[in-house]
Amino acid sequence: MTTALFGNGKVERSHRTDQEEFYQLLTYTDDVDLNEKLAEWERFYNLDRPHGVFKDKTPYEALKYRLG
Repeated sequence: MTTALFGNGKVERSHRTDQEEFYQLLTYTDDVDLNEKLAEWERFYNLDRPHGVFKDKTPYEALKYRLG
């Protein structure tokens, strides 16, 4: 149960970021358009957007560093 509670904060933070930086700014015409924009957002979020938790590196850069 402790593990689930520990992970909850991270999930809630992710949902808040998605809401503030993606969904509130989103306009789309259909499901295909939404899926394309979501894929674009995921690429940006993981490959281009610096994250404070990773000392302003992207998640991709942080993973690459950890894997050596």
